Amino acid sequence: MNERVIKLTASAGLFIGGIFGLAGSFAPSAALRSLAWGIDGVGLVLASVLLTINYFRKGLDMTAVGFLLFAIGEALILSSSGINLDEDVSSFAAGTSLWAASLFVISFQKTFPLIVRITGLLAAILFSVVSVQIFIDQPLNALTKPLPFYAYPIFVTTIFGWGWTLLKNHS
Repeated sequence: MNERVIKLTASAGLFIGGIFGLAGSFAPSAALRSLAWGIDGVGLVLASVLLTINYFRKGLDMTAVGFLLFAIGEALILSSSGINLDEDVSSFAAGTSLWAASLFVISFQKTFPLIVRITGLLAAILFSVVSVQIFIDQPLNALTKPLPFYAYPIFVTTIFGWGWTLLKNHS
């Protein structure tokens, strides 16, 4: 697979993931939320696996590691997107902790523009807080306000920044 196809496919996965992820957060029913988050998860796993390969081939090993962590974290989140939110809290915490780790790793590299790296760091901090709260037995789920609910727009901004950078660097 050539680099052009990887970047275009990964960008599409990132944009689809971001759009459906946010849409799922506002879905009027659990069934629609599960469907939106299922599409979101598949798009983000596909994109992050492709980006792992892309950055590894370029010799940007730490960025590749960040996207590999992201794929694993997103797969954990995806595995629990179709069940009651209060029944999957430990998987959600594991996924958000891997999201946070991946966002830290990716954001500390100079692969993406500074503004994208800053939003990534902010999302990483917020998801770290969410993970710690769940691990110390705070009653949170994926839609709890203020966190993690208000972390998602920052997270999606980062994801869109990755996709935009891929498209911009492609053209």
